[in-house]
Amino acid sequence: MQQDLMVTKRDGRRELIDLEKIHRVIIWAAEGLENVSVSQVELSAHLQFYEGIKTSDIHETLIKSAADLISEDAPDYQYLAARLAVFHLRKRAFNDFEPPHLYDHVVNMVEQKRYDQHLLSDYSREDFDELNDYLDHSRDMNFSYAAVKQLEGKYLVQNRVTGEIYESPQQLYMLVAACLFANYPRETRLDYVKRFYDATSKFKLSLPTPIMAGVRTPTRQFSSCVLIETGDSLDSINATAAAIVKYVSQRAGIGINAGGIRAIGSPIRNGEAFHTGCIPFYKHFQTAVKSCSQGGVRGGAATLFYPMWHLEVESLLVLKNNRGVEENRVRHIDYGVQINKLMYQRLIKGESITLFSPHEVPGLYDAFFADQDEFERLYLKYEQDDSIRKKSIKAVELFGLMMSERASTGRIYVQNVDHCNTHSPFDPQVAPVKQSNLCLEIALPTKPLNDVNDPEGEIALCTLSAFNLGALENLDELEGLADLIVRALDSLLDYQDYPIPAARNATMARRTLGVGVTNFAYYLAKHGVRYSDGSANGLVHRTFEAVQYYLLKASNQLAKEFGSCPKFDETTYAKGLLPIDTYKRDVDSYCEEPLHYFWETLREDIREFGLRNSTLTALMPCETSSQITNSTNGIEPPRGFVSVKASKDGIMKQVVPEYLELKDQYELLWDIPNNTGYLQLVGIMQKFVDQSISANTNYDPTKFTGEKVPMKQLLQDLLTAYKFGVKTLYYHNTRDGAGASDKADDGCEGGACKL
Repeated sequence: MQQDLMVTKRDGRRELIDLEKIHRVIIWAAEGLENVSVSQVELSAHLQFYEGIKTSDIHETLIKSAADLISEDAPDYQYLAARLAVFHLRKRAFNDFEPPHLYDHVVNMVEQKRYDQHLLSDYSREDFDELNDYLDHSRDMNFSYAAVKQLEGKYLVQNRVTGEIYESPQQLYMLVAACLFANYPRETRLDYVKRFYDATSKFKLSLPTPIMAGVRTPTRQFSSCVLIETGDSLDSINATAAAIVKYVSQRAGIGINAGGIRAIGSPIRNGEAFHTGCIPFYKHFQTAVKSCSQGGVRGGAATLFYPMWHLEVESLLVLKNNRGVEENRVRHIDYGVQINKLMYQRLIKGESITLFSPHEVPGLYDAFFADQDEFERLYLKYEQDDSIRKKSIKAVELFGLMMSERASTGRIYVQNVDHCNTHSPFDPQVAPVKQSNLCLEIALPTKPLNDVNDPEGEIALCTLSAFNLGALENLDELEGLADLIVRALDSLLDYQDYPIPAARNATMARRTLGVGVTNFAYYLAKHGVRYSDGSANGLVHRTFEAVQYYLLKASNQLAKEFGSCPKFDETTYAKGLLPIDTYKRDVDSYCEEPLHYFWETLREDIREFGLRNSTLTALMPCETSSQITNSTNGIEPPRGFVSVKASKDGIMKQVVPEYLELKDQYELLWDIPNNTGYLQLVGIMQKFVDQSISANTNYDPTKFTGEKVPMKQLLQDLLTAYKFGVKTLYYHNTRDGAGASDKADDGCEGGACKL
């Protein structure tokens, strides 16, 4: 390497390259890491230097050279690359490796209108001095390379046009904590801020994209998931579209329930015109979803729900497939098909399913969610009524069409609406759950809007986060973490803005939260148990019992301090019911683990004081945030020991936690023989989880005759999931890539609901 190469400094000056300085930086970044070679990084980088190269480009070349060396055999290159990236990031943000004092930084950012001015009115200079002293910038060195790239791409406050970055990761964590506890009494506030900062910056808690990217900025909308139901009128449909636009523009993922829209050919105004059916309105919603970009954080995305017995279902099931013409396809949103016990019974018995237009069968659509016995009574009655328009189709044909489209697109989802209402925190007679969200883990009541300012409508919001199971020392640690996260997320409900009255009213009345888990695959590997063979059943039962118990206990404590949520009386908790009372007992056939916590004492405390939050758990995908905490994502098994994720910021490689120590303990996705063991674990989780779970089904065609997954297997897995009480099914992944979602961010949390 020539020593006389001229480089261009950040201020424009030119000088001789300082190879010794470059060497020192790489040695600093490699300190304490195993199986990394400083000379190998240097050699690879030197080959790419050229006359007049900018010093910032030298740094990026070093980062890329280290990142390219990440492998199973040398996983620590992900930390070497990350440290070089942090060094570069701080230089870009502050023109210095040492970040400024927190108070000076906040004053500067508030003046630039990049931070919310309440930070300076709520906290004194002395408060900032104390928080600055507590803040630990060395924790930046614990990030993996994928984490730093995600922080740069999505989370750190920046100018998304010029690429300028204005803060460091530790400032992000501390200021999120300061915002969420700003309204707490002065005598306890800083203690909560410090504890929450520790929990997030040490990766015990994982926060979703809207919170990480938005809290501390003037934009105050942080709910990950927005559920909007449309009625069967033009006013309601247009109000729904307007609500979609408002929320897509503010970083939220959308769930749309459009099941009540009447079928094509229905008479309008006594036959003066006939209805154009669902598809034109689905196109209208798709346009609304795609109308706004989300500031480089994510693109707009939505899942739309309809019942399996809708008269147009055969046309609706194929809306995503690549055959057909634009006029009869709506490909850029995903779909959730709503099913219940009666539909499955028709399949098992080899019978037919009768299709109706919802508005022509009074009471049927409402009963579908609120009362399963009443639904069956009405359904049988309408099947016998010759005056009602209907169509009959063999159940096996209809389920076969659904599963075929699910297999080919990967994105036709399933909602078992009876499980969503019989094993629910809401009384279905007064607050039925009619839909889920973008990622199929939210299950909340909604009511259609008649106009965008309709105070009687109900738009459901859910605010998410997750426990990092891999970072837990023991389950007792969940008690303190549950208290922290429930307090933080509950504060956020009052802290954020609500662009639509129906969302504010519903949120203030129900105060719904959704705390999930991430790093589950690592958690299993660390404990020497597997997805497929039942060995994890007891551990998973104990873990999710602890998760739900401590979250309920935390919300009950908040109810003692601040009062229960106003619509607590619409929950099943108000009737003395707990999740352990309403789960599918089929779970007991393969998991005999007893309960370990004081549920009866908790039941009495909830009866007496209520809960601050109607819901507390939801298991989301955690795609993006799992990279921040260097975790396996959500509850999913990894596809490989090194995941390669493509995003707009390039290719990022990430190695599973403790690979060298635990490589024989991990069970990779395509090594799992079938879906049964995984679905059993989801059933155990669902026993305790009060909302739903982003659960996937996975198929390797090479394991089947002719390399084709038989329809019988797809239907068997669907019935198995239903039998175990699973409320929703998310992706259908196929090993050859058809229908698989391998992107780092496909629009759901990260795309909205993936943390």
